[in-house]
Amino acid sequence: MKISAVQFNPKIGDFSGNAKRIIELTREAHLLGAQLVVFPELSVCGYPPMDLLQFPSFLQENERAVDQIATSVPTDVFVLVGCALMHQVLGEKPAYNAAVILHGGRRILMQPKTLLPTYDVFDERRYFCPGNTHEVVEIHGVKVGVAICEDLWWEAAGRSGVAYGIDPVAELHKAGVQLLLSPSASPYYHGKKEIRAGIMESIGRQYGMPVVYANQVGGNDGLIFDGASMISDKRGHLSAQAPSFEPATLSTSWKELISDTKSEFQKVQGDYWNDIRQALVLGIKDYVGKCGFKKVHLGLSGGIDSALVAALAVEALGCAQVTGFALPSRYSSQGSLDDAEALASNLGISLLSVPIEGPFQSMLESLNPVLPSGNPGVTQENLQARIRGMILMAWSNNTGSMLLTTGNKSELATGYCTLYGDMAGGLAVIGDLFKTEVYELCRHINRKGEIIPQSTLTKPPSAELRPDQKDEDSLPPYPLLDAILQRYLVEQKTHAQIVAEGYSSEMVSFVLGLTAKAEYKRWQAPPVLKVSPLAFGTGRRHPLARSYFEIP
Repeated sequence: MKISAVQFNPKIGDFSGNAKRIIELTREAHLLGAQLVVFPELSVCGYPPMDLLQFPSFLQENERAVDQIATSVPTDVFVLVGCALMHQVLGEKPAYNAAVILHGGRRILMQPKTLLPTYDVFDERRYFCPGNTHEVVEIHGVKVGVAICEDLWWEAAGRSGVAYGIDPVAELHKAGVQLLLSPSASPYYHGKKEIRAGIMESIGRQYGMPVVYANQVGGNDGLIFDGASMISDKRGHLSAQAPSFEPATLSTSWKELISDTKSEFQKVQGDYWNDIRQALVLGIKDYVGKCGFKKVHLGLSGGIDSALVAALAVEALGCAQVTGFALPSRYSSQGSLDDAEALASNLGISLLSVPIEGPFQSMLESLNPVLPSGNPGVTQENLQARIRGMILMAWSNNTGSMLLTTGNKSELATGYCTLYGDMAGGLAVIGDLFKTEVYELCRHINRKGEIIPQSTLTKPPSAELRPDQKDEDSLPPYPLLDAILQRYLVEQKTHAQIVAEGYSSEMVSFVLGLTAKAEYKRWQAPPVLKVSPLAFGTGRRHPLARSYFEIP
């Protein structure tokens, strides 16, 4: 029996388009000899569908698409698709997250997902009923079972403090399963591939079961799915691995998976910064395209953050689809204006200049009678940022172009950003990269030649909203700030734990205090492309009005 795992890029709710692509890819695999074809989790409707699952019509469309696929693929091929199926028991959740195996025009197996994650970005218990049976089907003499995504992650569940009362893989092994199929929609962060491979290796060692793991690829909102599907043999050794961030089909045979000959396959090793770059490029391309936009624009300050976002946008969409704006004020340095022009030239994008001195002066004069006396400096700084945001949004309204924001994770964490100013836009491209990571990724982009001007990389970072302003006037040095934020936000360490690592209690309190005070800003930020284990957005849910803070 020849088996194929197919990773493709579904669009949420595009039932006809997703079904059409599944049928096409099945036929292509069948022509190459595949007898069993495995697609990712919820491949029929796209992942994650969230509250769309509350609509009965959405679930009905899942059913219709599954039936269409069943009657359209070759009758002699077995096809596993992921779909949301209606659950009609009164008082229960509306749907199952299910995998269906199709053959001969009908469904021969329906396996609901057993373990429903509710940590980080996942909230599956809100929508789905858990499965409580573990089905087995015989395909060409091989007993086959299905473990959907989290069902496979039993042994790694401790990474998030999650403990489940049942191990679906162990249950399937008890039922006599010889081959485990795992449709998945596992979002990317660096190191995720190694975790998945470790799980498959553990299953092979413990149960002697080969695993065919088919993962979704593509961006949906802030989540980026890397694909990187894998196939492991009975010992848990990887026998095939798909590339990351692009559609692909992996193939193997049952004979290869149970052979006593050790596989010579070498794991595809990812390059950290190249993976991050590819993830963000895919995230931009899919978010812009799936939301119906064709072009993007952004402000180019001459600084490092906007330079990085522009470079990624050009790689994702092409230079003709990206427009830059220089929005100089009385405080903009000539060096920054020169850097913005050089960047635009290197990228081949248009750079439009709209000076903000006129509207800034008019606003100051209009506000003069009522401007509060407390801190006019910050008020004037924010006025400039908001005038820029207004101009950039006017361009969006007039042209239908999406505005990309350029703030990084360090700024979002500490509130070093302006609501309705530099936070205005449709997508926060680098909102999950700390400032120090922004510099590293820019150096990676420049590795084969200068795209981002060297002076942009070497000058002290500044918002240039007042004379001789530097970021470090308001924030700790970025290496120190980011080290504390990494421990607090990503590693979820407490104040005491961070201090125990050698950081001063006063500095940790200062950074955590800034982070707490900025929560209301982050709730109003655009979607952030997630590339770390814990990003701002749905993965971090803190109340705005509260009295508790992790600060002594």
